[in-house]
Amino acid sequence: IEQDSGFIDPFDVRNQPFINEINDLGKAVKMAMVEPLVVYVVLQKFGILNRNGRIYPEAILKQQNELYQQAIKERRAIGELDHPESSVIAGDRVSHNIIQTWWEGHTLMGKMEILMTPGFINYGIVSTKGDEVANLLRNRIKIGVSSRGVGSLVEGKNGEQIVQDDFEIICWDVVTAPSTPDAWIFKSKEEARPYVEGVTSKKPMI
Repeated sequence: IEQDSGFIDPFDVRNQPFINEINDLGKAVKMAMVEPLVVYVVLQKFGILNRNGRIYPEAILKQQNELYQQAIKERRAIGELDHPESSVIAGDRVSHNIIQTWWEGHTLMGKMEILMTPGFINYGIVSTKGDEVANLLRNRIKIGVSSRGVGSLVEGKNGEQIVQDDFEIICWDVVTAPSTPDAWIFKSKEEARPYVEGVTSKKPMI
């Protein structure tokens, strides 16, 4: 067997510190997979004017949530930190994955995993968008979610923009200023409860 410059002899005591470091990294990866950071979110509300001057009808939002269940089942209900200009979810910007949604009245609730790296979990090293989201939460920064989708709008009688039935949800992104009223991220369902039925909203500034 040729032993070139890339060969590491595991039986050589001089290499033992390096071997131990590799083993520790393997343990860190296993730890990261066992304990994901799970949070609860107010995703969307139907029939309510949002900050962007839009209203999502009940039938349209419920239909899109039903279609979204396939993405949840296949663990591809991912989103990014901040809204990009593109309608395509970029792999290097993914920060979270939604694992469950359910309705509470007119409010669509969600359960979401923050996708962290072993480096952040074990050493606090921020290297991905998921790490950035986790770090914001660790510092008790109030952040929320906002939907990203494509479709047409029709102006209502009071100037509001009504989302039409060609609307398609792409994902929910993590944002600092959610368009849906009270669409924040919470540690538990109990924390989210006061915000579920919140309907207050101001028309967007001109």
